[in-house]
Amino acid sequence: MAKQDMPSHNVSTDRLSPQYQAFVNEMNIKIPTNVEEALKNLKWAEVMEAEMDALQRNGTWSIVSLPSGIKPVGCKWIFNLKHRADGTIDRYKARLVAKGYTQSFGIDNQETFAPVAKMNTIRVLLSLAANFGWPLKQFNVKNAFLHGDLEEEVYMQLPPGFNCP
Repeated sequence: MAKQDMPSHNVSTDRLSPQYQAFVNEMNIKIPTNVEEALKNLKWAEVMEAEMDALQRNGTWSIVSLPSGIKPVGCKWIFNLKHRADGTIDRYKARLVAKGYTQSFGIDNQETFAPVAKMNTIRVLLSLAANFGWPLKQFNVKNAFLHGDLEEEVYMQLPPGFNCP
């Protein structure tokens, strides 16, 4: 195989606009796939701590001993980056999620419901706003899932990377 036919392991951004160059350069940041990787980086550790603080402030849980015969739901961390329109990093995100797939319907819970707006509803609202000249604003509701009511008692394992006080 001739040298010019071999695949290159380098990428050139010379032909990209400055915004896209910034975006491509920011894409080189590795998003952790586990807690151990995340805790090695101060920025990821800080957002994990902020997530735990938000959950604690909202009274999401209380630490208790596991009753006998109860199987706790596991949990894991999900990491992501949010980018601005110009490609630079807006913020690091860490979310603690329950492994709900380990539960059995009718045993661990009686109902499954997620309050999510359907796309048709969003389209109708956008159409009304456009036709009536209503102003639109965008905002992010952190920990929106915490505002739902839970009928059952759910026991979850302690989050990976955090110990009981």
